[in-house]
Amino acid sequence: MKKREQVKRKDNIIYFPGLEKHLTEKGLESLRLKNFEDAITLLEEAKELDPENDEILIGLVLAYFEAAAFKKAKKLANEMLLKGIGDYFQMVDLYLTVLIQLHEYTEIVSTIEALLEEMEIPPDKHDHFLTILQFSRRMAEQQQPDLTEPAREESNLKELNLFSLHSLNEQIQLVANLADKNIRPFVSEIKAYLIAESGNPFLKTMLLTLLKEQEYDKEIEIQKFNQIVKVVPEQLSEVKLLPRMMEIKKLLEDRLEQRDPVLFENINGMVERIFFNIYPFHLEPEESEAWAAAFHFLAFEYFGVEANLQEMSQEYEVTPEKINLAIVRIREIEEISYPNI
Repeated sequence: MKKREQVKRKDNIIYFPGLEKHLTEKGLESLRLKNFEDAITLLEEAKELDPENDEILIGLVLAYFEAAAFKKAKKLANEMLLKGIGDYFQMVDLYLTVLIQLHEYTEIVSTIEALLEEMEIPPDKHDHFLTILQFSRRMAEQQQPDLTEPAREESNLKELNLFSLHSLNEQIQLVANLADKNIRPFVSEIKAYLIAESGNPFLKTMLLTLLKEQEYDKEIEIQKFNQIVKVVPEQLSEVKLLPRMMEIKKLLEDRLEQRDPVLFENINGMVERIFFNIYPFHLEPEESEAWAAAFHFLAFEYFGVEANLQEMSQEYEVTPEKINLAIVRIREIEEISYPNI
């Protein structure tokens, strides 16, 4: 005779046997269908009944992440790590992915350094974590305020003097402080920086975005990666909604979101970073498939996974030569934009 499942009670409420399994299945199905709010509701209910079920908890972390509830995702992933729930290194990867979205690079650095000190990282993941560590150290440095010089009083700011500042970090801080200010008094300086060969691509995009946000409607020239283009900032697409970038992200989503959601989110971040740097240029090769395959290939390489160019060519239905061209371009952009990584 089959043993009857025990009835569960909570706050004088009786739950039918197997309810948590039903909630879990419905929640994971909602997650698969991208109904993230429904997934969160269902999986939170399932968690109440089975608080240490790794399937429920991982699904809930992913649902929080996809719904941009990054602080909830961080809290739950951290709790799972402390309790040893789920595959440890899968959870570390997931936790780091959430921290990247929160721009908590100092926490990423301390987490990975602790793993390195404890000698707990498997050899096949060592390069993967080192790459994230190097990137996060660089980004953490950029987040630190420069205390070597007194901050300039914004009310007395008459010139930007971008070329005279000592570091990219100082330049970024200065431009970020202009976000809610009228930048028209500085348009001549901004134009000079945008056309200068020595200007940083990341900072040029920040400046161009400011001009667009403030509806600057006159033609300007911008130079990046040995190319020059004339644009009217007001008429440009938003950097986060570039059609070509969205097409590449869709190609990657179709192949990776279900198969490896952590890898997919990391590649997404790489795609957004590269397109932020090349904005507003349209680089060769033309095929979005080549760029998607290149990002996929490089993500494997960065994370210490062996990648096969021929397999990528078959999966994305584009020639290895075009994938390789995109790989070279991405590496060039990364080197120029982040020379110290």
